[in-house]
Amino acid sequence: MASRFKNDWFDPAVAAYVAERAAPPDEVLTALRDETREATGNRAGMQISADQGSLLTLLTRLTDGRRAVEVGTFTGYSSICIARGLQPEGRLLCCDVSEEFTALARRAWERAGLGDRIELRLAPAIETLRALPSDEHLDLAFIDADKEGYASYWDELVPRIKPGGLLLVDNVLWSGRVADPAADDETTAAIRAFNDKVFADDRVDSQILPIADGLTLARKR
Repeated sequence: MASRFKNDWFDPAVAAYVAERAAPPDEVLTALRDETREATGNRAGMQISADQGSLLTLLTRLTDGRRAVEVGTFTGYSSICIARGLQPEGRLLCCDVSEEFTALARRAWERAGLGDRIELRLAPAIETLRALPSDEHLDLAFIDADKEGYASYWDELVPRIKPGGLLLVDNVLWSGRVADPAADDETTAAIRAFNDKVFADDRVDSQILPIADGLTLARKR
């Protein structure tokens, strides 16, 4: 998002307090945020918040991970945060369909010194995921793409995550609309159904964190 935090439906003072006590973005991330705003306008809201980015790095480090997948890369902010949390020999696979937006990501990866650790595949993410080895080889996955596709991405990723590995999913509170009975649009309904699916999945332990627009944190059993 353009601001440091994006859960404006949450108490702004509390959100600001939390965000101000997260690791601040460095020059690479700050420049990328500004470049994204200039290049994409209102679509800059697709970018994760700064405090969420620092959380992604922390969680990735906690996995001691070497292999990660991101579904939905946009201009590369979250991928930088994840890649920085991987072990030195770690690799991040990014799935996206936009040549335009990911061109910004590629340049940012180089500025961050991560160009050799991140692989981008431009194709429908579900095709990329289905082509991955079927064994448990991933330490972490981050889903932040089309909301109607969340359930399908989850189904492909859970079997490929190692026991003890993490799955992170963005926008699961959808500006609070998931808890609004009057909200009956297709996207809100899809996120509600996805949240219920994760809650009922006995392969993982999960929790929705009220950070940014809601982040699901799930650990593979």
